[in-house]
Amino acid sequence: MLITDIRATIHALNVDVPGVGVSVERRVFVFVEVETDAGIAGFGLTGAMLPAAVVACIEHHLKPALVGLPALHRERIHAHVWRKLNTRGYTGVISNALSAIDIALWDIWGKQEQRSVHELIGGYRDWAPTYATFGYPFFDTEQLAEHAKRFLADGHRMLKMVVGGDPSRTWKDDVERVRCVREAIGDDADLIIDANCWFDPFEARQLAQAVADCRLLWFEEPIQQNDVRALVDLRAQVSMPVAVGQMEGHRWRYREFIAERAVDIIQPNVIYNGGFTESIKVAHMAQAFNMPMTNGGGWPIFNMHLLCGLMNGGAVEFHYGIWQVGKHFFHGTPDPKDGRMQLSGAPGLGFTPNYEALEAARIDATQLASSSTHDAHGYRLRG
Repeated sequence: MLITDIRATIHALNVDVPGVGVSVERRVFVFVEVETDAGIAGFGLTGAMLPAAVVACIEHHLKPALVGLPALHRERIHAHVWRKLNTRGYTGVISNALSAIDIALWDIWGKQEQRSVHELIGGYRDWAPTYATFGYPFFDTEQLAEHAKRFLADGHRMLKMVVGGDPSRTWKDDVERVRCVREAIGDDADLIIDANCWFDPFEARQLAQAVADCRLLWFEEPIQQNDVRALVDLRAQVSMPVAVGQMEGHRWRYREFIAERAVDIIQPNVIYNGGFTESIKVAHMAQAFNMPMTNGGGWPIFNMHLLCGLMNGGAVEFHYGIWQVGKHFFHGTPDPKDGRMQLSGAPGLGFTPNYEALEAARIDATQLASSSTHDAHGYRLRG
């Protein structure tokens, strides 16, 4: 079964949150389809970072290199990309582009075998615990408390909020915001904070120490650039677990986090980290160090297969905006219920594209400027 074509397109959707009254996120992504001479096609996706460059990388570099290769020989395909296009181990655009293609190849394999991708990965279980990301950086404390209670009422048991991300606030303001949410949700629900690499080491430490009594499940991406040495120092000085890894790109970057004991929880995201093929290598590496793995960076409908397939897989992130994007553009995606989600067991990824919605939301590179009212994470800017 040979690859005959690879197509990549850019799509965007504005996401509304009930009670806010404005579009709180603009989610941009690259949708990829891979066709084979056996008549089996698969699809994949990668995220918002430099989408026009990702499409160009696929059209002008990866597609010419991969058409004609066996679709099921994923190790061969990855080796071919590394040796032909990425001998110096770049991440970013080429990792994102390869991720979307690799996901599509696993979808093809699952359809051929009539098995779910999570079974092909290892089949550890067909469900996973979930957590919901609800706390946007532009929410005030009243909105944070209101939405935290709303998500608890919907059955979520683990909640995540963003800290940092607003130049008008300091880490001291985030202390107040975290305490407000903890008071709103009580002692029984788990709470996570995510800085999206916002703070310098001093600020991250001050914040972590100031909210130590809030019983946080983990502090995600606390330090700028995911600085490994600074993360090692932070872990030695704070009590809460540290988690990173949603956009590192390949196994060698993750090796630093794991071998240097810079983190407590590793978070490879298949849509940024070379797809399932590369993320499995990261997961096995972490497993050898008794390190748990969760989902960071959203896109639960893809990452659920990794986290269900392997024995060190943990919670799947249902980031509200990305979760709603997935429901909008794909048919048959699972929702979390009472703190867990259940896989359908359908072949491949287990859900199908909504081509009508994809076509309606398709944009080209000249239209990307409309994302300027949102930050690099897709969140609405203040004002």
